[in-house]
Amino acid sequence: MILTSANTLENKKIIDYKGLVTGESLIGSNIYKDLFSGVRDVVAGRTSAYEEELQKARNKALGTMEKKAESLGANAIIGLKISYDNLGGTMGNTILVTAYGTAIKYE
Repeated sequence: MILTSANTLENKKIIDYKGLVTGESLIGSNIYKDLFSGVRDVVAGRTSAYEEELQKARNKALGTMEKKAESLGANAIIGLKISYDNLGGTMGNTILVTAYGTAIKYE
């Protein structure tokens, strides 16, 4: 499956537009993670735990989107976008990762 943020596939003929496909994933963080993350920021300059969780969530959203495209008979997704939204929460934050694009079939 080809994934691209471009709106076309160079040197490929698009034969069918299957429609919009999406994939979502949620990351929940809590006050304890926030505290330890702050310590890492001071000591190491990065919050690798959050980076790893974001990467996992992004991969899950992309994987879900790909499965939806495959079920439509697509072999590529163009116009790919990924968004991150903070949904808030009482003990921390919940981050929604959304991947979306247009499923297509090409020759």
